[in-house]
Amino acid sequence: MTEFVPFRFKVNLYNSENNQLLCSGQFSEVTGFELSMEPKTIQEGGRNWGELQRSGITKFTPIVLKRGVTSVNDLWSWFDASTRGSNYGYRLHGEIIVLGNPIDGKTENPVMTWRLEGVMATKFKGPDLNATANQVAIEELHLVHEGLELERPAAAGNGS
Repeated sequence: MTEFVPFRFKVNLYNSENNQLLCSGQFSEVTGFELSMEPKTIQEGGRNWGELQRSGITKFTPIVLKRGVTSVNDLWSWFDASTRGSNYGYRLHGEIIVLGNPIDGKTENPVMTWRLEGVMATKFKGPDLNATANQVAIEELHLVHEGLELERPAAAGNGS
């Protein structure tokens, strides 16, 4: 049985043009894995018992990344660059890797990967600064995206 370990979420964001890794980090919280499809109803002449249901547009909830503040400035740099000048609306693609308990000496044990397309930063929240607080300073980044896909590693010994 796979155990999911808290605070083990690795996020990699890549340049969509040349697949170069631009941002990477471990996050303590990732939320927003939500998709919804609004069905379209169609009334058909002569069909008096109910409406026909057809699939409508799928909507994606923004992904929210939270982590303790680090000396790495990549999230702020990307948000800042994508909201100014010639890089306005700059999009990346990425992956969010959920890590399980280490096995066989491996430090990383991916149990699932969420792949994101057309990722754009829409909100950056710096840490609340309070010298009397004993909490970790948390930075937050909100991402919108144009596609979400779940990938699970093949189970060991299944011949795949």
